[in-house]
Amino acid sequence: MPAETVTLQIPEIIYTRLVNTAKATHRPLEEVILRVLQIGSPPTWDDIPSEFQAEVAALDKLDDDSLWQVARASKTTQDMERYNILLEGNSNGTLNEEERLELMALRHEMDAFMLCKAQAAVLLRWRGHNVQTR
Repeated sequence: MPAETVTLQIPEIIYTRLVNTAKATHRPLEEVILRVLQIGSPPTWDDIPSEFQAEVAALDKLDDDSLWQVARASKTTQDMERYNILLEGNSNGTLNEEERLELMALRHEMDAFMLCKAQAAVLLRWRGHNVQTR
Protein backbone atom coordinates (compact mmCIF):
# COMPACT_ATOMS: atom_id res chain seq x y z
CA MET A 1 0.00 0.00 0.00
CA PRO A 2 1.45 3.39 -0.94
CA ALA A 3 2.33 5.66 1.95
CA GLU A 4 2.03 9.42 2.16
CA THR A 5 4.07 11.76 4.31
CA VAL A 6 2.17 14.30 6.36
CA THR A 7 3.59 17.08 8.51
CA LEU A 8 1.28 17.79 11.37
CA GLN A 9 1.45 20.04 14.40
CA ILE A 10 -0.24 18.49 17.41
CA PRO A 11 -0.70 19.75 20.96
CA GLU A 12 2.16 18.85 23.28
CA ILE A 13 -0.13 16.90 25.63
CA ILE A 14 -1.17 14.56 22.81
CA TYR A 15 2.42 14.16 21.64
CA THR A 16 3.54 13.32 25.17
CA ARG A 17 0.83 10.69 25.55
CA LEU A 18 1.79 9.12 22.23
CA VAL A 19 5.49 9.04 23.18
CA ASN A 20 4.63 7.55 26.57
CA THR A 21 2.56 4.84 24.92
CA ALA A 22 5.32 4.06 22.43
CA LYS A 23 7.85 3.70 25.24
CA ALA A 24 5.52 1.65 27.42
CA THR A 25 4.66 -0.77 24.61
CA HIS A 26 8.17 -0.85 23.10
CA ARG A 27 6.79 0.15 19.71
CA PRO A 28 7.95 2.85 17.33
CA LEU A 29 6.20 6.19 17.69
CA GLU A 30 5.12 6.02 14.04
CA GLU A 31 3.34 2.70 14.68
CA VAL A 32 1.52 4.16 17.69
CA ILE A 33 0.46 7.24 15.71
CA LEU A 34 -0.83 5.05 12.88
CA ARG A 35 -2.83 2.99 15.37
CA VAL A 36 -4.34 6.19 16.79
CA LEU A 37 -5.34 7.28 13.32
CA GLN A 38 -6.87 3.88 12.65
CA ILE A 39 -8.92 3.43 15.80
CA GLY A 40 -8.88 6.69 17.70
CA SER A 41 -6.92 7.87 20.67
CA PRO A 42 -7.00 6.67 24.27
CA PRO A 43 -9.70 8.21 26.40
CA THR A 44 -8.96 11.51 28.01
CA TRP A 45 -9.13 12.11 31.73
CA ASP A 46 -10.28 15.71 31.52
CA ASP A 47 -13.76 14.86 32.74
CA ILE A 48 -12.68 13.24 36.01
CA PRO A 49 -12.16 15.26 39.20
CA SER A 50 -8.88 17.13 39.20
CA GLU A 51 -7.61 15.45 42.36
CA PHE A 52 -7.50 12.12 40.49
CA GLN A 53 -6.15 13.31 37.13
CA ALA A 54 -2.44 12.93 37.86
CA GLU A 55 -2.85 9.37 39.12
CA VAL A 56 -5.02 8.37 36.17
CA ALA A 57 -2.76 10.17 33.67
CA ALA A 58 0.25 8.25 35.01
CA LEU A 59 -1.32 5.04 33.72
CA ASP A 60 -0.45 6.12 30.16
CA LYS A 61 3.21 5.42 30.95
CA LEU A 62 2.69 1.88 32.24
CA ASP A 63 3.51 -1.17 30.18
CA ASP A 64 0.77 -3.69 29.49
CA ASP A 65 1.70 -6.06 32.33
CA SER A 66 1.48 -3.23 34.84
CA LEU A 67 -1.86 -2.12 33.42
CA TRP A 68 -3.18 -5.67 33.77
CA GLN A 69 -2.17 -5.61 37.43
CA VAL A 70 -4.10 -2.39 37.96
CA ALA A 71 -7.13 -3.62 36.01
CA ARG A 72 -7.26 -6.90 37.95
CA ALA A 73 -6.55 -5.44 41.39
CA SER A 74 -9.07 -5.81 44.16
CA LYS A 75 -9.52 -4.57 47.68
CA THR A 76 -9.22 -6.99 50.57
CA THR A 77 -12.30 -8.31 52.31
CA GLN A 78 -11.17 -6.50 55.45
CA ASP A 79 -10.95 -3.17 53.56
CA MET A 80 -14.42 -3.63 52.09
CA GLU A 81 -15.94 -4.66 55.42
CA ARG A 82 -14.55 -1.57 57.15
CA TYR A 83 -15.77 0.66 54.34
CA ASN A 84 -19.27 -0.86 54.51
CA ILE A 85 -19.40 -0.49 58.31
CA LEU A 86 -18.48 3.18 57.99
CA LEU A 87 -21.03 3.71 55.20
CA GLU A 88 -23.74 2.13 57.33
CA GLY A 89 -22.73 4.23 60.33
CA ASN A 90 -22.86 7.32 58.16
CA SER A 91 -26.36 6.43 56.98
CA ASN A 92 -27.46 5.91 60.58
CA GLY A 93 -25.76 9.10 61.76
CA THR A 94 -23.71 7.19 64.36
CA LEU A 95 -20.17 8.07 63.22
CA ASN A 96 -17.91 10.12 65.44
CA GLU A 97 -15.58 12.74 63.95
CA GLU A 98 -12.65 10.33 63.62
CA GLU A 99 -14.82 7.79 61.79
CA ARG A 100 -16.20 10.50 59.47
CA LEU A 101 -12.64 11.47 58.54
CA GLU A 102 -11.75 7.83 57.99
CA LEU A 103 -14.79 7.40 55.75
CA MET A 104 -13.84 10.48 53.72
CA ALA A 105 -10.32 9.12 53.23
CA LEU A 106 -11.63 5.68 52.27
CA ARG A 107 -14.11 7.19 49.81
CA HIS A 108 -11.31 9.12 48.16
CA GLU A 109 -9.14 5.98 48.04
CA MET A 110 -12.00 3.89 46.61
CA ASP A 111 -12.81 6.51 43.98
CA ALA A 112 -9.17 6.66 42.87
CA PHE A 113 -8.96 2.86 42.89
CA MET A 114 -12.02 2.42 40.67
CA LEU A 115 -11.05 5.23 38.28
CA CYS A 116 -7.60 3.70 37.83
CA LYS A 117 -9.03 0.21 37.29
CA ALA A 118 -11.42 1.53 34.66
CA GLN A 119 -8.76 3.61 32.89
CA ALA A 120 -6.32 0.68 32.91
CA ALA A 121 -8.94 -1.55 31.28
CA VAL A 122 -9.74 1.08 28.65
CA LEU A 123 -6.04 1.60 27.87
CA LEU A 124 -5.52 -2.15 27.52
CA ARG A 125 -8.50 -2.33 25.16
CA TRP A 126 -7.13 0.60 23.18
CA ARG A 127 -3.76 -1.15 22.96
CA GLY A 128 -5.48 -4.12 21.33
CA HIS A 129 -6.12 -6.48 24.23
CA ASN A 130 -9.34 -8.38 24.77
CA VAL A 131 -10.54 -7.07 28.14
CA GLN A 132 -13.44 -9.04 29.57
CA THR A 133 -15.78 -7.46 32.09
CA ARG A 134 -17.41 -9.48 34.82
